[in-house]
Amino acid sequence: MKTFTYVIIDDDTHRAQKTLATAETFPFLTYLGSARTFDDGIDLVLEQQPQLLLLEIDPEDATSGLSLHFISELHRYLIQLPKIIVTTKNDTLCLQAFKYGVFDYLIHPIEIKELRKTFMRFEKENGIVLSKPVASAVVTSPVLVEKQPIATESNPVDLQLEEENEEEKDIVEEQEIVDSTHETEENATAVEVEDINQEAIAVKAAQNVPKESSDSGIVQAANAKKPLVICVKSYGDYRYIDAAEICYLQADNNSTDIHLNTGEMITAFKTLKHFEGVLTHPFIRIHNSYIVNIDYIGRIHTGNSVCHLKNSTVKLPFSKSYKENIDQIINSIASGNYLEI
Repeated sequence: MKTFTYVIIDDDTHRAQKTLATAETFPFLTYLGSARTFDDGIDLVLEQQPQLLLLEIDPEDATSGLSLHFISELHRYLIQLPKIIVTTKNDTLCLQAFKYGVFDYLIHPIEIKELRKTFMRFEKENGIVLSKPVASAVVTSPVLVEKQPIATESNPVDLQLEEENEEEKDIVEEQEIVDSTHETEENATAVEVEDINQEAIAVKAAQNVPKESSDSGIVQAANAKKPLVICVKSYGDYRYIDAAEICYLQADNNSTDIHLNTGEMITAFKTLKHFEGVLTHPFIRIHNSYIVNIDYIGRIHTGNSVCHLKNSTVKLPFSKSYKENIDQIINSIASGNYLEI
């Protein structure tokens, strides 16, 4: 499959991460890097020579220098410019951008579906055909598959049964000898042999229990003990996240930003309502836009309706409609190893 390289020029790191997350769902696009300022952006394009450029022309930080002049500057050094997609919140700038020969424009706040349409139009114009559509993110819990035990000579259970059978034969043989010399002990010995036979039958019955049922119980028990793993899947790309590393989840239109304790943010193309339905304790929804892991809550200010995260400056608002959930969080924390001063 033919691939195309691209770079992202945007002074807003959060926006750039969301753009990158969407672009990575297209196998024909190869990411080369990003920049936040005019000079760094020019240097990145000249160094990497990408075929596609996503350019912010109405930056949040005016000192970044990003504007339509960026395109004019590229003409000074390049004979052929990359295909350019500009982003802005100013409609007037979009109209001006077409005078610079841009491929397309997107208006803030950018919806994932609009960005996807632009990429797919780029795909179509360049004659790329995918074998199957891009898959959206799916939250799954990897299933532990345990290898079924195979009966071998070294299997301890089989060896134990063989030893018991041998002992049983020896006992029977010894009994025959005793019967020939001690007729008076026959009845007592017969009872003993019968008990041993009953034990052997019970062992054999236990051995004949279907392995699938016992193995299934082992798998379920093992899965119950293992911590939850969330898999963000996109066109053959499996990103595994330990649920315990998630601080909070934030809604963003029809997608959800997953914020980890490392500071990393991962975008999943599922709604926050979807995550609310599949995640259990310690994840609780506190706002239309937030689900929080209560293990990371360091402070709850009911007067300001704000939750503070531990070892962080992040503050998450909670709404009155989720006040019961906040009370549940307070009670849950107080029910542990807890001292109130």
